[in-house]
Amino acid sequence: MPLGVRFLARRDRTVVQVERYLLSKGASPLQVRQIVRRLSDLSYLNDHAYAQRWIGNRLASRPMGRERLKAELQAKGIAETLADRVIADAFREADEEAVAHRALQTAQRHGRRLTRSQTMRLLRQRGFSEETIDRMIGQSRINEEPVYEE
Repeated sequence: MPLGVRFLARRDRTVVQVERYLLSKGASPLQVRQIVRRLSDLSYLNDHAYAQRWIGNRLASRPMGRERLKAELQAKGIAETLADRVIADAFREADEEAVAHRALQTAQRHGRRLTRSQTMRLLRQRGFSEETIDRMIGQSRINEEPVYEE
């Protein structure tokens, strides 16, 4: 168990990340299950809390849409159903269009200019839905000419 605690001491982790780490260090599957159960019982390991914190930090530092958030959470070992639930909770508090607007503002800092196609590509890469992208393009009246966000 000290190995698992040291791994968690460096930063927050998911159950899958801890399991992979312990297995890579030579722990047996039985030992891994026992350690993960104990860490969970002690509230050192909680995928739901991890996902909530991670989404909050991610939306604050690099605004992105639901699909990108879900893909990144799943890559960290968060189950699809849990990812969907936590993302839905996060977007009850934050409107996806407002998040998309922040993503555009971030990209347009320091006078960077974005054309309509660049805006669409950026929003798609950040995982925003086509409906949100269409609304953002329509609201901002972006055309193929470069524009500045003030």
